[in-house]
Amino acid sequence: MQNIHDVLDARAVTPLFQPLVEIASGRVLGYEALSRGPAGSPWESPAALFAAARQAGRADELDWICRAQAYRAILAAGLDPALTWFVNMEPTSWRAGCPADLVPVVEQARDELRVVTEMTERVLADDPSGLLAAAAACREANWGVALDDVGADPMSLALMPFVHPDVVKLDMGLLHHPGDPHTARVAAAVAAHAEASGAVILAEGIETEEHLAIARTMGATVGQGWYFGRPAPLPAGTRAGACLPFIPPPARDDRTPFQIVSGRRPVTVATKAHLIPLSRHLEALVDDGPEPPVLLACFQEARHFTPATLRRFARIAGRSPLVAALGAGLSDRPAPGVRGACLGDDDVLRGEWNVVVVGPHRAAALVARDLGDDCADGERRFEFALTHDRALVLEAARTLLTWLAPARVPALIS
Repeated sequence: MQNIHDVLDARAVTPLFQPLVEIASGRVLGYEALSRGPAGSPWESPAALFAAARQAGRADELDWICRAQAYRAILAAGLDPALTWFVNMEPTSWRAGCPADLVPVVEQARDELRVVTEMTERVLADDPSGLLAAAAACREANWGVALDDVGADPMSLALMPFVHPDVVKLDMGLLHHPGDPHTARVAAAVAAHAEASGAVILAEGIETEEHLAIARTMGATVGQGWYFGRPAPLPAGTRAGACLPFIPPPARDDRTPFQIVSGRRPVTVATKAHLIPLSRHLEALVDDGPEPPVLLACFQEARHFTPATLRRFARIAGRSPLVAALGAGLSDRPAPGVRGACLGDDDVLRGEWNVVVVGPHRAAALVARDLGDDCADGERRFEFALTHDRALVLEAARTLLTWLAPARVPALIS
């Protein structure tokens, strides 16, 4: 083949599969699909293949090709339907339609295979509502969601509860640094999330007995790596030793943060001047600790997002995985590193002042509703509630993310 366009036009991608093994029993639960370009070509490695496709402007198409070729190989093998198949998805392809020639095999896979779509935490900061919509589309097809490379970036821990993954994949680098304080913090945060949600912890990169022992101490119940098998064509006759469980997705809630929290916590009345110290205290939590949390805030109107607030939020965004400000008149980027959303005149959030902080080890939300006083700004009264209940804070945070952006994400095919 002469160039990357020839490779893509010919759909010349070969899937290999690496086993996913239940650590306690050694039983195979499924496989991860890993793509390769034409053997002996400059595009044989997946990194080179995707780099060339991006340069050619066809990375989204390549992503669909990789998934479709994996599905085609799995379906042709006629293996145990209880096996679970892990398939990676590139972030931008969530908004790109499936090429017409690949639609039949993707539709068949949706109907017949048990798939877990692997996502990375960096996408949530780039396109929060898009990621949540993509995860919802997978779950509507009764597929699972995995969060990949957790621990490679400290920010991934704060974003984990928003994805609400069925499987948390620990970054392989953690196995090589078991004594590092960062490794211990990641393991503790992931274990707490798994205990609360029911998610499965999977350790990648297991190559030795020592790695296996470390993975166990981190709470992993599923392993992947050369210790169990290298990427290879599908073996014939493989049966699932057990079925990897999926967890119930978070319920969709179209209410505002104030409506959610005030329905379950006492409401008090206070002036804006009295609430500002509480608001600043929650913002300050972002600077407290090695794993920075997510900060989401509603300002009612752009005039309340003052120059001093802009500077403060830009500084916070320098170390937080996601900082967002919503209000009438705010742009998509109201400050460097800050995601924004402009609220319409009749948007229900126009009447709310919310500050929501979600990290791997703490969560807090101040939610307030303007009582509509005609007086000096500092004397305006708000009904408010404050909560540190993690589950309740997450409900408030998830609903805010649905305001942050965009256009619909297609289902698994479009």
